[in-house]
Amino acid sequence: MSSLEQRMENIDKIISQSSEIGFCVPARYNINPRVDLHDKSKPYRQKTFGERNDNNKPHKTLLLVGETGTGKTTLINVMINYMLGVKREDKVWFEITDELPSEQMTDELSVQSQTSSITIYGFYLQESLIDLTIIDTPGYGDTRDIDKDKEIAMGLLNLSRCDNSIHEIDAVCLVIKSTVNRLSERQIYIFDAVQSLFGKDIAENIVLFFTHSAGKQPKNALTAVKVAKLKCAVNDQNQPHHFLFDNCQSEPADGEDDKEDEKIQEQSWDRSYKGMEKFFTFVENIKPKTLLMTQNVLQKRNQLEAKVLNLRSRVQEVEQKQKELKQTKEALKKNEEYAKEKNNFEYEVDVQYKDRVDIDPKKWCLTKKATCCTVCEENCHYPGCWWAKDLSWCSMMKDNHCAVCTNECHYSKHIKEAKIYESKTKKEKRTYEDLRRKYNVKIDDTVSVATKLEENLKELEKEKLKLVIEAFHCVETLELIALNTDSLLTLQHIDFLIDKLKEINEPDKAKTLEDIKKRAGEEKQGALGYIKCLFRKK
Repeated sequence: MSSLEQRMENIDKIISQSSEIGFCVPARYNINPRVDLHDKSKPYRQKTFGERNDNNKPHKTLLLVGETGTGKTTLINVMINYMLGVKREDKVWFEITDELPSEQMTDELSVQSQTSSITIYGFYLQESLIDLTIIDTPGYGDTRDIDKDKEIAMGLLNLSRCDNSIHEIDAVCLVIKSTVNRLSERQIYIFDAVQSLFGKDIAENIVLFFTHSAGKQPKNALTAVKVAKLKCAVNDQNQPHHFLFDNCQSEPADGEDDKEDEKIQEQSWDRSYKGMEKFFTFVENIKPKTLLMTQNVLQKRNQLEAKVLNLRSRVQEVEQKQKELKQTKEALKKNEEYAKEKNNFEYEVDVQYKDRVDIDPKKWCLTKKATCCTVCEENCHYPGCWWAKDLSWCSMMKDNHCAVCTNECHYSKHIKEAKIYESKTKKEKRTYEDLRRKYNVKIDDTVSVATKLEENLKELEKEKLKLVIEAFHCVETLELIALNTDSLLTLQHIDFLIDKLKEINEPDKAKTLEDIKKRAGEEKQGALGYIKCLFRKK
């Protein structure tokens, strides 16, 4: 049997097992999965095609990441048709995805992502020369809620933990439109978020997929990638490894006699075929990377970001306590004569208290609950770990103790509910007699009361100093462990920490953070503005 006859036999076999989508040219078929799981307790959806039973068959695992509207869905189908050896002259097109093609989306900036969870496509057909696992992430930069992007990161972390078949990555494919001339603040944010997922060892496995290509080198898009300081594999010319694809080869021709239309479709097929051919040659020659370092990065980044957020909150609480004590000192000084004459007096202060409030049910995210410490009255993890039924599994726990809350309490002291702690202040009237009893001093001993207040203020200043330094070291650690060394997740806290470090007379540490901010450049400062805008919409 000739290779052509063998290919046609394979195609006929696949058609017989598929569902017809539309009979035109090319005829479109959806390959029916053997398994379609969508367990909401898991951080991913799984669709399997065929049986993986040939241990000698090469197996590749790819991670596809791209913002909504780049044509990632179509690209997955291009990959499958290439693996099946489908040619343009076969006049068929196979699909394994069930989302709407991105080309049908009209307003790219306001479009809603068609995928709500990570999807794993296991492709194990006998007709293919290799087995393939594709990890497809939802579109980054979804305008509904920035928390969704954090959930993608958490989903990848949990996926690497609970799926034994996914322990290494051959390539991370960043999908970008070839027509990009400059990166918007939104796109810079997306690239930054993607790089924040990985350890430093995976840079040489990151490649660029340029979609909607007309065949020319995307010089402007490549320049934009360099400006964004995207870390990825480079070729012999020190250029980012990139591959070109068109996205219209599956579109039906207007008519068989339309020569110009046929020529455009032929060019589209050839362009994408060559792009896939070059890509799989690259994958064959690159060493896959274990997910252990990436898993470690994700774990530590989640813990450290939660800790920095917690520390920021605690610094603000300390400052509020300082304000309360200063108001008390002012009241004591103002009424000093009354106190000396053993007269009681009343004064008013702003008092801080903790309140448990409901999480906004309208927020679009998988995490409707927060992990909170009932002893410290602090929010230890939100959003995140929606899958952790047992709190000992929460990524904030280390050796069964929380790595975030003040006292590092045991996980059993934590609860997971649709509520979070909020610090609030209220006006409260107090008397000098209350103050005297608190410090156990004589009625007219205003000096001792003032001394006690001053000692309390100094203790609070020491606590504030300790918290700010601890937060600084968290940022330092974040800078060391990840591929992305000036992450926007870090930059969100930079200005706050710089100000606090200057307040506690730590100019060298403040300069370290200022250098990080400077290194990030104006582009990321703009993207940071984009993030803050999203937070304001929440």
